Amino acid sequence: MKRPIEENGPEAEYQALMQAGELKPDADQAKAVASLERLHRELIDYPAIDNQSNRFSFKNWWPTGLFRWSGSDKPAPKGVYLYGGVGRGKSMLMDLFYSIAPTTFKRRVHFHEFMLDIHARLKEAHDLSAQKRMQRSGRASDADPIPVIARQIANEATLLCFDELQVTDIADAMVLTRLFNALFEQGLIVVATSNRPPDDLYRHGLNRHRFLPFIEQIRERLELIPLEGPVDYRYNRLKGAETYYFPVNEETTAQLSATFFRLTDRRVEDRAKVPSETLAVQGRTLFVPKAARGVAVFSFKRLCANPLGPADYLAIARTYHTVIMVAIPQFTRENSDQAKRFITFIDALYEHNVKFLCSAAVPPQSLYAGGEISFEFERTVSRLMEMQSEDYLARGHGKIVAD
Repeated sequence: MKRPIEENGPEAEYQALMQAGELKPDADQAKAVASLERLHRELIDYPAIDNQSNRFSFKNWWPTGLFRWSGSDKPAPKGVYLYGGVGRGKSMLMDLFYSIAPTTFKRRVHFHEFMLDIHARLKEAHDLSAQKRMQRSGRASDADPIPVIARQIANEATLLCFDELQVTDIADAMVLTRLFNALFEQGLIVVATSNRPPDDLYRHGLNRHRFLPFIEQIRERLELIPLEGPVDYRYNRLKGAETYYFPVNEETTAQLSATFFRLTDRRVEDRAKVPSETLAVQGRTLFVPKAARGVAVFSFKRLCANPLGPADYLAIARTYHTVIMVAIPQFTRENSDQAKRFITFIDALYEHNVKFLCSAAVPPQSLYAGGEISFEFERTVSRLMEMQSEDYLARGHGKIVAD
C-alpha cells in the first residue's frame, strides 16, 4: 500500500515546485526527497530540548538545571547525507527540508562557518586553565572541552543542517571525530550536503587514520543518498549568460539582478525579502548584504574600499559558491590600495572555484590604468578572463586538495 504524502512534508513541497514548473522530474532528487520525508515524519514525535533559555559559556563552565530531553529515551532518527556533483540540487533540497522541519530548535549553517565557531569555542575553553575548569565543574573529565561544547550546541539545536561538508584543514579533521561522537550522544540529528561521498572526505590529508572514525560515524548515523545524475542545474542557469558586465549603469545592474534571482530560484517581485547574513571572521562579524542558496551579493566598495583582508575573503570563498560584485571602478595610483585588496579577493575566489559575476567600469584588460602593481594585476586579469570560461563555470565549489 502506498504511503500517503504528508500534507506539509518535503514530498508535498517538492511536488508543488514541479507542478509550478520550477523543477523538472529527477529520479535521484525524488529518492533524496523520500529520505527527507522519512526524517520529517520521525522528527514530529522526537523530543526537543527542554531548556532553551539556559545558555552558557565557558566562563561559568558547568550550567545547573540543564536537561536535554523531555523525559524520553527515544533514539534519535537517522540523519541524511546528500552527496554528488556540483549543481545537482543538494542545497535546494536541504533548504526545502529545513524550511518546514517540525522543530523550532534547528540550525542551518555552512560547514566551514560551523567549524570556525567550534574553534572559537575551543579557544574560549583553552583560555581557562584545566585546574580552573575542574574547580568549577568538580569533575576531572570536564577538563576536556569537547563534551562541554557538545552539550552547549545540544542546548541550542536538536537539528543541525550543514551545507557543503568538506574537510581540507587538519585542525578541523583532528577535532571532528570526538566532537561528533559527543554530539550524537546528545541525540542531535544531522542533515548534510557534500560534493564528496564520505570515503573521499580528507582523502589525502595528514594523519587521515585519525579521521576515519568520523567517516564511520557518518555511515552509521546518516542515510547516504547520492545525487549522481548528469544534470548540473546550477551550470545550466549560468550557461550562455554573461558574467562580466560593463560599464556600470542601470542596464548592467538589472542584468546582474536578474541572474541572481535565476540562480536562487527566487522571484524578482520578492526582492525585498532576500535575506542578509553574517560571517564570523577571527572574532569579528562580516556583513553580507544579500545571500540565498549559496549566492552572495556585495558592492565593490563594501569589500575593497573598507580595510578587509585575506581572512575575510577566504571566509566568503569557502561559504559561497557564487559571488556577485557590483560597481568595480577602474584602478589608478589614487586607489591602488583598493586594487591590492581586489587582487587578494579574486585570488581567494579563484582558489576555491567560486563563480564570479560583476559589473565594472571597463573591460578586464583595462581595469588597471597604471601604477606600481601593474605586473601583479596581470594575473588578476588573466584569472578574471578564465573565470568567464565554460570550463571554470562547470567546476565544483571548493579548494582542491592535492593528491
